[in-house]
Amino acid sequence: MPNPLRRLLLWFAPLTFLALFFFYPLARILALSLDLSALTAPNLRLAADALGFTLYQALLSTALTFLIGLPAAWLFARFEFPGKSLLRALTAVPFMLPTVVVAAGFNALLGPRGWVNLGLMRLLALETPPIPFVGTLGAILTAHVFYNTTIVIRIVGAALSHLDPRLEAAARTLGADARRLWWHVTLPLLRPSLLAAGLLVFLFDFTSFGVILLLGGPGFATLEVEIYVQALHLLNLPLAALLSLIQLLCTLAFAALYTRAVRRAAVQTAPRRRAARRPRTLAARLFTWGMTGLLLMFFILPMLALPLRSVARLEAARGERGEVAYGLTTDYYTELFINRRGSLFYVPPIRAAANSLGYALFTVALSLALGFPAASALARPGSLEKALDPLLILPLGASAVTLGMGFILAFNRPPLRLIASPYLVPLAHTMVALPFVIRALQPALASIPERLRQAAASLGASPWRVWLTVDWPIVSRAALAASTFAFTISLGEFGATALLTRPEYPTIPIAIYRFLSQPGGLNYGQAMAMATILMAVTTAGILLIERLELPGAREW
Repeated sequence: MPNPLRRLLLWFAPLTFLALFFFYPLARILALSLDLSALTAPNLRLAADALGFTLYQALLSTALTFLIGLPAAWLFARFEFPGKSLLRALTAVPFMLPTVVVAAGFNALLGPRGWVNLGLMRLLALETPPIPFVGTLGAILTAHVFYNTTIVIRIVGAALSHLDPRLEAAARTLGADARRLWWHVTLPLLRPSLLAAGLLVFLFDFTSFGVILLLGGPGFATLEVEIYVQALHLLNLPLAALLSLIQLLCTLAFAALYTRAVRRAAVQTAPRRRAARRPRTLAARLFTWGMTGLLLMFFILPMLALPLRSVARLEAARGERGEVAYGLTTDYYTELFINRRGSLFYVPPIRAAANSLGYALFTVALSLALGFPAASALARPGSLEKALDPLLILPLGASAVTLGMGFILAFNRPPLRLIASPYLVPLAHTMVALPFVIRALQPALASIPERLRQAAASLGASPWRVWLTVDWPIVSRAALAASTFAFTISLGEFGATALLTRPEYPTIPIAIYRFLSQPGGLNYGQAMAMATILMAVTTAGILLIERLELPGAREW
């Protein structure tokens, strides 16, 4: 088969999928957004308010993320200490955690029924929670910092590790102190990496949906939340399409700036990673211990509060002080299997778990089927691959809510009337997961020496035999990492699923959201139990990816 024809065949399935399930839905959004009936003064004011708050909370969240992320990046890049690898992996877990799990974790720690408020109520004999956390801007900002600190740690930390130590030594011999060394040597070299990390953090904060919806409450409406409300609750599709177009244009602009910043940040000033050292001075030891303790508290407490709250039985005592009695129970987990109300329309949480598992397996299979051909073509890039590669990154520039909105508009009429099909959800999940899968597979496929394939073919091996005996042993770890990426992304995806899922086919995140939205201790306990299970599966997947340490893979 001629090489150009082979490359075209490799691209056929990924590009067809991208055209059908990304560009076509976006074209439907664009067509509906041109409906002049949506261009009214109230709608434009609503769009301006939503855009203004979206930009404001994203900028504030990014600044706070750097406040913690920069010292943490310096810690991991410059110092060696016990438990460093585990702590670094734990800081990456929140980035892949579903938003409903993060919301449930902070709810279990700082919510009205959270450990901190319950402890203060018992200590101070109060009848109401003293710390208002859920439903505040502080909750949104805290969750965003929790999510995105690892981005700064990875990108800036990698740049710090590659700074040439001879530059610092030369500056010190010329009399530069620590402050001048930072401002005149280190900071200028880090500026591209700082810009890349800042743009990526801002992009994720700008497209945040679950955090705003679950922790912010009705008083805080970003573009994402307004799209969800207008499309699903108010059925105002022209306004939802207009908001989606504004959101898409903004995110694509930020994604383009990020891509440009990454190209500049990819230049390394030293051929090898700079070796970390043990802290020697008192100031270095205090910084290491203090920063380690802060990171442990910030990243561990919300994740630890969640499983503890899922097995805690809290009962108000009959005494005059209204104290709370504590005990352990597994009732919230057993209730996941019970239809307590006996309703014909009730979907047990265990069925939601089965739905999520089925969607995740479908997503893994489809993502690998589409990702392997695209990654194989990108492993030996030519002019065609360099032109098509940016198209694969475009889904990362569109939010899941916008993607779900596009699916509603595109697949609600023949011949592609898929809106009532349960397969629409894993198709959306695959669109979200596919860029991660391709980026996980590409370095491994590019590392396969062509001479090994030629040697196997010269010995009489068929193309299938060559792939099985040469390619697969090399790419198997990357395939496992890509599968784990796709599985965990699908398992916790909330934005598109909230718009597309049918009531009889809920996923675990949708079930958790429903339970958190309903009053009662039993509903709250079941939400905590389901969130704990989802957190455990996601954490195991992230630790597996960290352990694989794929050669040639970039941090982000």
